[in-house]
Amino acid sequence: MTPVEFAVAAEHYLAGAPLADGSRRVYRIALHTWAWLLVGRTPPPGAHRRGAAPPVLPLALLDGPGAPDRVAVAFAERAAAVGARTANRELSALRAALRWWCARGWLSADPAAGLRPLPTAAASAATASGPSATTGRAGGFDEERVRAVLALRVPLREKVLWHLVRETGAPIQRLLALDVDRLDLANRQARTAPGERPLRWRGGTARLLPLLVAGRTAGPLFLTGRRAPAGVPERDRCPLTGRGRLSYRRAAELFAAATAPLDPAGRGWTLHALAEPRR
Repeated sequence: MTPVEFAVAAEHYLAGAPLADGSRRVYRIALHTWAWLLVGRTPPPGAHRRGAAPPVLPLALLDGPGAPDRVAVAFAERAAAVGARTANRELSALRAALRWWCARGWLSADPAAGLRPLPTAAASAATASGPSATTGRAGGFDEERVRAVLALRVPLREKVLWHLVRETGAPIQRLLALDVDRLDLANRQARTAPGERPLRWRGGTARLLPLLVAGRTAGPLFLTGRRAPAGVPERDRCPLTGRGRLSYRRAAELFAAATAPLDPAGRGWTLHALAEPRR
């Protein structure tokens, strides 16, 4: 049954989309912001926006021939008020929800299909100077983007993994293969096999890692959220909880979902880009 009201449709999307808890909160704030914009009202500023109930908006206003103009006008006004970067993030959240609603037949067409993210100062610099203007190196993140990613509100497991990726520069598969009993927390390193590159981390990981391993002495460092199915090797199962080792595919999906609000294209980014280059 198609929801009648925008906020109800938004909650269906947030419940059904593969989003981490932190991303779900960010998306909810963005979608509530759009409810104000689409009825021509100014959203509450700052922290007041998080707890304010959005106005009632019939979902049907996003369908039909006038819907693309309504969305375009709202996007332009929002960009003028808060800047391209914030407006682009909020557009990404709306477009993800619109695609989800269209896939379920709740809308006949995507009214934001013709919109494109606005250029930002960083994007303009990249166009003028090449990839290193915004990334510092081809395919990686500049420090501003790293700070934005590491400031996202996500579960502790993701926080630790992302800091490790950034601080060690090690292959992600190697980090996911870490076991608790290989960690040397006092010296900020993992014990490695002969011939392997030492695995050392810095303050961000050192601050969070003890919280993740509290009470555990063996088994995979990064665990799934549920018990491992029968047949999973013992080395990939926590002896205390029975949960399995987190896979690369799942870690990549979680990172992309969490970073989608920061990505003007709305797709999210890859874990590999977060790694700091080895010197």
